[in-house]
Amino acid sequence: MNDGTTSATSEGLLAGKVVLVTGAGRGIGAAAARRFAAEGASVVLAARTESQLASTVADIRGSGGRAEYKITDLTDTASVENAVRFTVDTYGRLDAAMNNGGIGVPHVPIDETREEDFDRIVATNFKGVFFSIASEVRAMLATANGGSIVNVSSVGSFRGAAGLSAYAAIKRAVNSLTETAAIEYGPQGIRVNAVAPGTTMTEMMDKWAESNPSVLEEHRSMTPLRRPGTPNEIAEAALWLLSDKAAYVTGIVTRVDGGMMA
Repeated sequence: MNDGTTSATSEGLLAGKVVLVTGAGRGIGAAAARRFAAEGASVVLAARTESQLASTVADIRGSGGRAEYKITDLTDTASVENAVRFTVDTYGRLDAAMNNGGIGVPHVPIDETREEDFDRIVATNFKGVFFSIASEVRAMLATANGGSIVNVSSVGSFRGAAGLSAYAAIKRAVNSLTETAAIEYGPQGIRVNAVAPGTTMTEMMDKWAESNPSVLEEHRSMTPLRRPGTPNEIAEAALWLLSDKAAYVTGIVTRVDGGMMA
């Protein structure tokens, strides 16, 4: 199975590039890893669940792509650094990265948010992204003399989101981090952008729909295209941002939301 991607090509948008994808065991991350490999990249997939990583790597290799994986805990900075080091040791360089790893927490008001849930989501969705960027930048400067990074935000970062206070606030922080990193590392040839998915059919969305069966219909009604997106559609936007086609694009947060925020 290749989730709609094509076989790897030596003439693709990422031909000859080495790309690290975090949160790559499933959903958007797995779709992105497949898509990047189909466009000629050598990819390293990083996540916590080995069975998911191994399955996705097998899919990529079965389609003729180059892929390896590294079990990684984004809440552990040393583990993140090990994933970046593994990428460089395996392929000799790091040209691009997609920081997709993240978790959800129960959808409750601020006064019902448990401290342990708050700490978990900060550690994964913000600290994990922050130190992934730091390690990736060091590797890009040392091995590739530049590069490109795409972080995964959310349309929930653009306005208040009842029941999603911590998640939305942290995604807004990712937007700020993206802009700051673009300013800091642009002079050194590193572009940093983000994609902000709208309603996308991932495991996180499936769980939300299980607990609130009306949520998908509510989101469809708010989306001009009247449907949720797919992980592949988010991957396509990230692909373009990572590629040389976007060589003069940095510091932006690109909405991929079916018009939800229009």
